[in-house]
Amino acid sequence: MTLAYTPYDGSGPLFRIGLKPLELDTWIEIDDLLGPYLSEKNRLYDTIPDKIFAAEEGTEEAQAEVLDLLVEHLLAKFPQTYQRDGSAIVLPELGRRVELEGVNPLKAASLLVQEDLVIMRRGDDGWRLAAAALCFPSSWRLDEKFRKPIDKIHTPVPGFGTGTRNATVIERIFDKLAVELPVERMNWSLQLNSELYHPLSDMERDERAANRPSRFTDEDLAASLFIRVERQTLRKLPKTGDILFTIRIYLDPMTRLQAHPERARIAAGFAEQLMALGEAQLDYKGFTADRDRLVAELRKMAEA
Repeated sequence: MTLAYTPYDGSGPLFRIGLKPLELDTWIEIDDLLGPYLSEKNRLYDTIPDKIFAAEEGTEEAQAEVLDLLVEHLLAKFPQTYQRDGSAIVLPELGRRVELEGVNPLKAASLLVQEDLVIMRRGDDGWRLAAAALCFPSSWRLDEKFRKPIDKIHTPVPGFGTGTRNATVIERIFDKLAVELPVERMNWSLQLNSELYHPLSDMERDERAANRPSRFTDEDLAASLFIRVERQTLRKLPKTGDILFTIRIYLDPMTRLQAHPERARIAAGFAEQLMALGEAQLDYKGFTADRDRLVAELRKMAEA
């Protein structure tokens, strides 16, 4: 499998909203890791369900709407992978069956796709996280963000907390999002393992920022690091008016970048993007102690 997305090459700068129109035909993406991703979701639901799923009372209709939209899309877009069998969707190539009736609709929807699914709802304090099937968080925790409005969710993010211009812009984007005009954006980070479930509490982030420990201790960074890319989409639900936020994780070892035909361009852009981060941004991402080593490794890769 080749690198699906490379926003770290400079085309998707960190700490930018960076939305672009989404073609609904490309709303959901599946690949040869569909089976492993769904198996990992099942494992997490079996072992830590309270950490990966939360929903307010009154969101049942929105959850059902998400499931209906998703089933309609998957059956039309991927007929070889998804097939209807009475009250269930079957994935014959994977030997999987997902019941659609008598179950929690958002959980059922999440067990069909590699994406995580988050429902945002408008209230007196703005758009808040009202329900989520979040199996693969990228350095945040659902229990800390559940029921919070967007600006409070983004409080730890430099330049995105309450009272910032970015917070105002995001709120306006959500308010004006049209059913027929969904959008998407990219985000990325680095981690030392291939774990899809990658939570981080606000307290842990604060401690990391205060102490600035080295996170990447292996001498051969390319051999030890994984690049984590998030493809995020926003879609206004036509019936309830809530917004569905999907998050698809792509996790690639950095060694895959070494073999890429555009290695030089991507690695050079990656290094430039790291160099452009300010101190608070480096602390937030946990790159402060290791930024120079990362940049040196990427520049060496670009010149090889």
